[in-house]
Amino acid sequence: MSIFISYIILGLSLSAPMGPINAAQLDKGIRFGFFHAWLVGVGGMVADGIFMLLIYFGVSQFIDTPVIKLSLWVFGFFVLTYTGIEGILKSGSITKTSHQNPHETKGKAFRTGFFMAISNPLSILFWLGIYGSMLAQASGSYEAGQLFLYSMGIFLGITLWDLTMAGVATGARKLVSPVVLRVISIISGLILMGFGIYFGVQACRLLFG
Repeated sequence: MSIFISYIILGLSLSAPMGPINAAQLDKGIRFGFFHAWLVGVGGMVADGIFMLLIYFGVSQFIDTPVIKLSLWVFGFFVLTYTGIEGILKSGSITKTSHQNPHETKGKAFRTGFFMAISNPLSILFWLGIYGSMLAQASGSYEAGQLFLYSMGIFLGITLWDLTMAGVATGARKLVSPVVLRVISIISGLILMGFGIYFGVQACRLLFG
């Protein structure tokens, strides 16, 4: 049980650093409420699950090829930049009651998180380094069923962080003024645009370097 808990903690620690998904959750939670923020995280988790399965079954090398990586960098650039600009432009419409009549479907929130995560080559390299190393280390000591259980521990940790971020965004919406909410939304949008520009630079380096 202690090993399982350690993998839950690993999942939490992997999710905690501020990245595109966390920034998008803050933006969606502030503008639309808990479920939109939560579904952004769920979309990201589905993408993480796909990466974990690919690594688990040893087919991740295909995704790490230059052509696929270039496509992901470019796609990630457009997704993150568009989402960031959208968040900034719509920040002026934020009020404490606007989540009662959201102008964005929950399906779009899910797709935002999914496409952000699935188009991020850093996620692929991240899971290759962390999860791939964990599998390599544990495969000699544990059976396949135990490895799957510990993998679910990582996923559970990610789920807990997803719920935490959605709760934080919703709590911020209720506790602070609309002006502060707009500032937070703009900052979140700028963070997303920053990641998008970084992805675009990496695509140019891969293409022209």
